[in-house]
Amino acid sequence: LFLLALLLGFVSLLWLQLSCSAEGPAAGGQHRGVPRQPCPPPAPPQPPEEDPAWGPHRLALLVPFRERFEELLAFVPYMHRFLSKKRIRHRIFILNQVDHFRFNRASLINVGFLESGNDTDYIAMHDVDLLPLNEHLDYSFPEAGPFHVASPELHPLYHYKTYVGGILLLTKQHYELCNGMSNRFWGWGREDDEFYRRIKGAGLQVRRPSGITTGYETFQHLHDPAWRKRDQKRIAAQKQEQFKVDREGGLNNVRYRIESRTDLSVAGAPCTVLNILLDCDTNETPWCTFG
Repeated sequence: LFLLALLLGFVSLLWLQLSCSAEGPAAGGQHRGVPRQPCPPPAPPQPPEEDPAWGPHRLALLVPFRERFEELLAFVPYMHRFLSKKRIRHRIFILNQVDHFRFNRASLINVGFLESGNDTDYIAMHDVDLLPLNEHLDYSFPEAGPFHVASPELHPLYHYKTYVGGILLLTKQHYELCNGMSNRFWGWGREDDEFYRRIKGAGLQVRRPSGITTGYETFQHLHDPAWRKRDQKRIAAQKQEQFKVDREGGLNNVRYRIESRTDLSVAGAPCTVLNILLDCDTNETPWCTFG
């Protein structure tokens, strides 16, 4: 079994080397039906704790995840290098949903927040299929309020004014002030729209990047809808519920169990994988199942 694991690891790294682009990210590129991926350069070393050039804050990069390993192999080393080059102390948490319910991005972010530890003081809610290409994008501590890195003026797909998905930075204090995200959104979409209302209800102002001239070329979007379909099914009352504000649920009532916590290195870049079992009250949200 040990030799088999070594062989699988070698094959995975060899596949990544052969399938990625030697010239780095390029929007829209594909390779045999799989989104084109940047070849990760050698990861930089972790900063010494006493180095003042890296600043006092530490980011928890929270990445909701399920069965998108080819994107993960590109994402972890790329983001580790990107943040290290900007001298941002960080930890990457892969929030892997391993139960049999529908995907719940918001609940996974709530779990990641609760499990990220006291050594981080702000979070990035970060999609695994979105890579920042512009080095001027700001990932620093968002003291003045939530900072939407993937703003509507820059995101390759979503351009409406209230959009706060993709990549959003918040201090842990501000995330708690919003009581996190609603746990009622099973399947793809709408949870970030509800979170925008929570931000406003908490009296916070969303800030966005300025001076970025790369427009819709600011990010590479790895997701290929022909390669992997999104779960956009709407079941019965879910169609009405998706437009409501959840005034009670959030951090205070997310139900989960950590099956395992594993520290990994992907092409030299460290990350922590949390295998998460979410729980669902089918009387409250019957649309959490695939039935």
